[in-house]
Amino acid sequence: MRRRVLLLAVTVVACGVVLGFAFSGSPTTIADGVRIDGTDVGGLRVSAARSLLEHRAAALANKPVVFAVGARHFRIRPVELGVQSDWAAAVDSAQRQGSGFAPIRGFRRIGVDVFGADVTPSTSVLTGALQYELGRIASAVNRPPTDASLALKGARVVVVPAKIGVTLDRAAASTLIVHELAALDRSPEPVPLPVRTTQPHVRLATLQSVRRQVSTALSAPVRLDVGKTRFVLTPAKLAPLLQLPAGGRASLQIGGPAADRWLQQLGATVDKPPRDAAFAVDGSSVRIVPDRPGVSIDAVGAARAVLAAALKRRPTFRVAQLPVQTVAAGLTTAKARTMGVTGLVSTYTTDYGGVPNRIHNVQLVARLVNDKLIAPGAEFSFNKTTGERSAAKGFLVAPVIVNGELTTGLGGGVCQVSTTVFNAAFEAGVKITARTNHALYISHYPLGRDATVDYPDVDLRFVNDTGHWMLLRTFVGASSLTVSLYGTPTGRKVVSTTTPLVAHGKIKVKKTIDRSLKPGEVIVDDPGEPVLTTSVTRDVYTKSGKLLYHDVWDSYYRASPELERVGPKPKKTPSASSATQPPG
Repeated sequence: MRRRVLLLAVTVVACGVVLGFAFSGSPTTIADGVRIDGTDVGGLRVSAARSLLEHRAAALANKPVVFAVGARHFRIRPVELGVQSDWAAAVDSAQRQGSGFAPIRGFRRIGVDVFGADVTPSTSVLTGALQYELGRIASAVNRPPTDASLALKGARVVVVPAKIGVTLDRAAASTLIVHELAALDRSPEPVPLPVRTTQPHVRLATLQSVRRQVSTALSAPVRLDVGKTRFVLTPAKLAPLLQLPAGGRASLQIGGPAADRWLQQLGATVDKPPRDAAFAVDGSSVRIVPDRPGVSIDAVGAARAVLAAALKRRPTFRVAQLPVQTVAAGLTTAKARTMGVTGLVSTYTTDYGGVPNRIHNVQLVARLVNDKLIAPGAEFSFNKTTGERSAAKGFLVAPVIVNGELTTGLGGGVCQVSTTVFNAAFEAGVKITARTNHALYISHYPLGRDATVDYPDVDLRFVNDTGHWMLLRTFVGASSLTVSLYGTPTGRKVVSTTTPLVAHGKIKVKKTIDRSLKPGEVIVDDPGEPVLTTSVTRDVYTKSGKLLYHDVWDSYYRASPELERVGPKPKKTPSASSATQPPG
């Protein structure tokens, strides 16, 4: 029995060895049933298999593969992205399928032949070119989701359906594109690229209630009440004011540019600006003119009220009470009463004249400083109050001193006002922090108490040190200007002295030949001035007699030449001795 079993085993092994040898085939050929990238290379030698694969790949390198996203098609050739497969490595891997010694190789090849073996080659690609192509496709197909919305055509509501957002799945698309371009077995149909979808926030079902609201809002006029004033808003006028759902918002509103313009127009009709409290002066007395609060439409509240009324179905309920809000005055009566502007502190008057342009400038700048309120402890600046003197503000060209010479310039005459303001502050006994005399002496100004200004460098400044507010008020007459400072009278005493005007040196003469004059004739256009100096001293005493300020202002006025026009020199007459004698 044991011999039979042993004999059977030996027989089976022998048959297996014979069978293994029978199917072992040549080790130089690839086993049957082996495929590389879908191409059957079984039974081929290594060189033949590699040549076959390389030739097939070369034939497809310039043939495009069509990729699709919806109805959009994109044609890409392998050569454009530098797609290449490593066929040598793939063939080496294929040769190892069903390898080994003859009997073992035979059994392995039987398995490969029955079940098959697929080898996928490794593939390389130009990364930059691939990313560029992905970006081109994405820019063409990517779209954000679009919410469902409503639109108005006249008084008719039109529904705009929602749209699903689409985004190219770049990672998955990258893998798919490289795989399809490297494949030797292509499908004739376009290859769908993977995308991600994004659902919209607002769908059509969400807007059905809003659609009904719009229909109700435009079904009849809306009456608007503002106090005792009434307006009627017809459906045709209401329609542009409705802001339909958009941008993820699913509610109906009154808003948008058209509504903003309508609310502005409504405000122009209804709004009343506030009026500040004011100080009315009469000589040395002051009284307060009460403020008047303003009224302004509450734009946000008005929009809500109009919409609420428009959504009512019964006509008797379609009435909007538009809310208004009180606008407080900048200077209230209560504030004015605490400022201490109760009486006259000082006043000063100067006379003026000149060409019409100069008179215009004097009156203009007087208006700019008029009603200036100066807080306790604050410094008044003439230049900051008036700003730059420009043609845009209305200043004209008039006589002005520039670099020590009388000429013409924009704003000539401004110093008439600055000089008058200086003297009002001088007489008020307040602290004067900046004052500059003119370059040339001007006789119609108070001696040594003129004050020039030149924006922005040369300024007139003084400090309100009275402890209460001060009001600067100007009074412009036909030929005189008065500046008064009102506040709480301090009882200060101002004592001043002025030294006589002292001349220094001789007047230089500047002659100009005028051929329209007779020889030797002289006309003096300007007598000129020598250098002139004077000094003003001001002592300010408190009500109790204590010295508060001791100020000295020295004024130096440049010389100006005497301007003469002279006739030409007489022509010389030849003498008798120098006359030519006739020939003898």
